[in-house]
Amino acid sequence: MGEQQARTRFTPDYARSPGTTLAAALDELGYTQAAVANRAGISRKHLNQIIKGSAALSPDTALRLEKVTGISAAMWNGLEAHYREHLSRMQEESEFAGDVTWLDELPVAELIRRGWIEKCRDKVDQLREVLRFFGVADRSAWETVWQKPTAYRRSPAFTSHPGAVAAWLRYGEIQAQEIECAPFDRSRFRQALSELRAATRLTQPQWTSALVSVCAEAGVAVVIEPEVQGASINGAVRWLTPEKALIQLSGRYHRADFLWFTFFHEAGHLLLHGKRETFIDMDDGDTDDIERAAEAFAARTLIPDEYEAELDELNTAADIVAFADEIGIHPGIVAGRLQRERDQYNKWPSLIQRLVF
Repeated sequence: MGEQQARTRFTPDYARSPGTTLAAALDELGYTQAAVANRAGISRKHLNQIIKGSAALSPDTALRLEKVTGISAAMWNGLEAHYREHLSRMQEESEFAGDVTWLDELPVAELIRRGWIEKCRDKVDQLREVLRFFGVADRSAWETVWQKPTAYRRSPAFTSHPGAVAAWLRYGEIQAQEIECAPFDRSRFRQALSELRAATRLTQPQWTSALVSVCAEAGVAVVIEPEVQGASINGAVRWLTPEKALIQLSGRYHRADFLWFTFFHEAGHLLLHGKRETFIDMDDGDTDDIERAAEAFAARTLIPDEYEAELDELNTAADIVAFADEIGIHPGIVAGRLQRERDQYNKWPSLIQRLVF
């Protein structure tokens, strides 16, 4: 995406209160404040406060003034709404000015580069743009939604780079909203996993399309998006609604075998664990019982237990290809597992399918 031009938003630092218009109308009509107060059936004090802008002009008062001045209640209500909105924006502007340094903790430049947010010349406008992206009203709300949930803080990467992890998760959430899914069906999802195991033998983008469409039919949105710098994240899974789940994959290391293992790992979480949990998968070396269960699910789904013993006998690329053909998966998945288990990451490079983003 080409370099974006910074956006400048014009926000005037003034607004006319309804009272200013009312005072001008009284002069034109030749009415005193006392006369208008009597005609409208309101106190002189209240009318004076409206004219000074210290009291709000209510819909009831707008109807009364309509009869006295001939200016429609809709006009008075519109002026009042515009004025109060302006005051609120000025207050927000002051509050946001104290939060602009928080932008330094977020991957703003990368979000702009990816086209997720627009570049703004003004720091406060940039803060508003960031908040819009995250779907929150202010920094405090961001912390409530993105930093406080225990599920997110399980990840060491979230502790070190909360902005990067939150940005990646938020983008997945936005993309998942665009994916139409059937209501989640556990049986259909298990069937989908069987279909997708065979789809590992396809080439990209054929398997990418299959992954998204087959899962959507079972109530799971799948989003593949490279990690945001600093996130160091492989994948994540969470429930967007009781009937729609999201599996998000980063394609880290640009290897299809790694992505497929991560996908089945997250699928394991969906089938084995509760709907209130959010799981973030990364290479942190800190594996608890829940993560071990998801890893075991992924491993035995890709290579069933009855074939485990044969792995020790695979030593050549030809052996691996024949074995993969026998069990119906891509040979790169077998090669990748052997690389990890034997700590021989340079072996059988021709079998590894590379991802293209």
